[in-house]
Amino acid sequence: MQLFYNPELENKTTHFTFDSGESRHIVKVLRRKVGDELSITNGKGLFFNAIITDDNPKNCTVEIIGTRTVHPKKHWLHMVVAPTKMNDRYEWFLEKATEIGVHEITPIFCDRSERKTIKLERFEKVVQSAMKQSFQAYLPKVNPAISFNEIMKSPMHGVLFIAHCEDNERYELKRKIAPDQPTTILIGPEGDFSPNEIKTAMAKGFLPVSMGNNRLRTETAAIVACTIVNMVNNG
Repeated sequence: MQLFYNPELENKTTHFTFDSGESRHIVKVLRRKVGDELSITNGKGLFFNAIITDDNPKNCTVEIIGTRTVHPKKHWLHMVVAPTKMNDRYEWFLEKATEIGVHEITPIFCDRSERKTIKLERFEKVVQSAMKQSFQAYLPKVNPAISFNEIMKSPMHGVLFIAHCEDNERYELKRKIAPDQPTTILIGPEGDFSPNEIKTAMAKGFLPVSMGNNRLRTETAAIVACTIVNMVNNG
């Protein structure tokens, strides 16, 4: 069954009308009709079972017949990842990280970043689509892009990691992840973090880590990090 998304739904909602774009998709593309059942999430921990009461392709209306609450995980994963030169690689990361289980994503511009702009609205759509595809009740938060210096000035909570490729001493991420803890992981651009950025992050309390012996692309390293955190917290 396909999952639909609307952030306006609440526990008390009894009836709901989709916008014209979603209505057309439901009625014209999926060929759903009156009496058919739909699953919807508000991206805030609620699943809704609904029955179509009006299959108008411009204003498809449903009646909510059941609500289920999904309690959030105890841990919180914040991935701070530099945008890749090829935008589709970053979108791939967004999609897969959402499927695996990420809570917050912040794009950062670093000294060696080749890409200095992003399309936040596009990133949000990718994450929404991945949330629906993987049938999840929580929509990851995608923050506007900021500079490395800006994020170093931001409040930091929980366990902090910076993954880099320098020959300095690094720890294996899988051996340092603590379950049920808020975790922030920094992943640099294709050219890696600069030595000064690494030094600054470590002074801020970030532990230098690696994901193994192989040198990974930015988006691959980010996905491996998400997977490690997910396995520790769901193993």
